[in-house]
Amino acid sequence: GGINTAFTPGSVMVIDDHINLLGDNPLIGPHDDRFGYRFPDMTEIYARRLRVLADQVGTEVSLPLVHGIYAAVHGPSYETPAEIRFLRTIGADAVGMSTVPEAIVARQMGLDVLGLSCITNMGAARAATSERRAPGRRTGRRTLRGASAGHYPASVTGVSFFHATNHRMAR
Repeated sequence: GGINTAFTPGSVMVIDDHINLLGDNPLIGPHDDRFGYRFPDMTEIYARRLRVLADQVGTEVSLPLVHGIYAAVHGPSYETPAEIRFLRTIGADAVGMSTVPEAIVARQMGLDVLGLSCITNMGAARAATSERRAPGRRTGRRTLRGASAGHYPASVTGVSFFHATNHRMAR
């Protein structure tokens, strides 16, 4: 969900950094040295060169990108208005239930990471009064319907974006 007031449904956010509020870390537990160092550096978990590449390709395929900090929380419920205010206060621009564990493991393995998040809905504190009062199923259905029906700009140019990005990363 979007927290940053400059974002709208359909915005594609390049993840510059994240806040792990999952209460867990995928590196906890028995360690296997084949996957990398036990305590990987998270200073630049999302590779700067890939974020720059994403901006270049986004411009070329007319996909406007925004940048921000992604907060990972447990779902499957949407956040409350108080939680959205808290997340905004600690610096989050978007919130979701994925991405962070995978990024942590990828960094442990020495992989360069590019994280993208499609903003499919706005956080509760940003929603219109009528939507805040709407049952959760209505909000969830609207989010899923919009994402699957391709009502977002990302769906129109997304394939071109990923193809061009993948092609350049392979060089």
